Amino acid sequence: MEREGKNRVNIILAIALIIVCALIGAFAGYTFGYNRRKQEAEQKIGSAEEHAKKLVDDAARKAGEIKKEMELEAKEEVLKLKTKLDDEIRSRRAEMQRNERRVIQREETLDKKTDNLEKREEAINKKAEQTQELYDEAEQLRDKQVQELERIAGMTQDEAEQMIISRVQKEAYHDAAAMVREIEAKAKDEGEKKARNIIALAIQKCAADHVAETTVSVINLPNDDMKGRIIGREGRNIRALETATGVDLIIDDTPEAVIVSAFDPVRREIARIAIEKLIQDGRIHPARIEEMVEKAKKEVDNQIREAGEQAIFETGQHGLHPELVKLLGRMRYRTSYGQNVLKHSIEVSHLAGLMAAELGADVQLAKRAGLLHDIGKAVDHEQEGTHVQLGAELARKYHENNDVIHCIMAHHNDVEPQTVEAVLVQAADAISAARPGARRESLENYIKRLEKLEAIANEFAGVEKSYAIQSGREVRIMVKPEDITDEGTKVMAKEIAKRIEHELEYPGQIRVNVIRETRCTEYAK
Repeated sequence: MEREGKNRVNIILAIALIIVCALIGAFAGYTFGYNRRKQEAEQKIGSAEEHAKKLVDDAARKAGEIKKEMELEAKEEVLKLKTKLDDEIRSRRAEMQRNERRVIQREETLDKKTDNLEKREEAINKKAEQTQELYDEAEQLRDKQVQELERIAGMTQDEAEQMIISRVQKEAYHDAAAMVREIEAKAKDEGEKKARNIIALAIQKCAADHVAETTVSVINLPNDDMKGRIIGREGRNIRALETATGVDLIIDDTPEAVIVSAFDPVRREIARIAIEKLIQDGRIHPARIEEMVEKAKKEVDNQIREAGEQAIFETGQHGLHPELVKLLGRMRYRTSYGQNVLKHSIEVSHLAGLMAAELGADVQLAKRAGLLHDIGKAVDHEQEGTHVQLGAELARKYHENNDVIHCIMAHHNDVEPQTVEAVLVQAADAISAARPGARRESLENYIKRLEKLEAIANEFAGVEKSYAIQSGREVRIMVKPEDITDEGTKVMAKEIAKRIEHELEYPGQIRVNVIRETRCTEYAK
């Protein structure tokens, strides 16, 4: 055991010795290699330093050469600039000398002119003094002459001037009035001739039929027994009819006839159609009445649309908004003084178009404005405002042309007409309304209008008598010649016409005729 232990120790020692020897050898090899590499590196560094030194020396030599070359070039450039600067200085000095000579010459010239001006001023002052003396003498002579003339004439200069001015004013006023009368008479004659020709031609080409409509419709019955069926038990059928349609049914002793009365023509037409359908059907009771009234309303709506489309077709005005077409159709059941408004609008459209063609105006604009000028009457019983205002609002709402809107607003002079087409629509409206039989009014209203016409004329000072003639379309006024002059008759006629326009409502137009005459009577004995 001891031997084995010793052997192990020996082995361990031997291994340790071997390791130590190996370490010593490795360190010795490393040291030798390091020294070797250090020597080689020092050799390389030394050679690199020598090479760098050579490069630095070469660069310094080349830099010196380049510096010398640049110094030579800079000296040459400085010489060139100096030479150029000297030349420029010499030229500027020469120019300054020339300018100095010019200035000196100008100063000499100005001095001469100043001397001449001073001499002229002295001469002018002398002449002015002489002129003032002569003027003073002339003023004295004039004052003496004026005083002598005033003494001879017996009036002052101002009085004489005023007398001459007033005399000239009177003569000029008289001549101007005579010339104005002559020009107005000539222009009026020529204008009336041309206007008559144009209007007559338009009326001749557009001969429309007129039927005065009423506010009642008469329905023929197959027999008198049908009256009892329409009335119904305890009047239930007639009450149902009147409630559903909004009309008044008049059942009297007229044989085989029932009268439908209503101010609204649309409701009256619906009631007429519904009653006729009930008579044909034979079954008359409240439920059936409501059913027939609904059918009649649809039928009337179709008729309204067809009437609007027919009006557009007749006048050739396509492209209207569908709502405007419906409103046009509704005017078929609207009357004004008994005249059908839709027929009136179509006629106005044709008349305005014909007159526009004769005058070279816009035919399509005139026809379109004529067709739509009374469009407000389709809704004036439902909305507040005049038919002119409502018509302009409707046209503006449905994007009509501004010229068309202006024609609508101007056709009753609510605004001043600004275009030829607006005046033509206004004239065509008056022509259509003034046709014989086109419009009617009650006898009471007619008499009141005539009386009012004469009353307005009689209110003016200087009026002797007044007469409303030609069915109220002319008022003839006799004036006192000692109170009213010839020029005053024109003023009176215009003032009476304005009063009539503001205070009366009338179809068409009224002619105001003021007459001034002087009669002298003497008898030879």
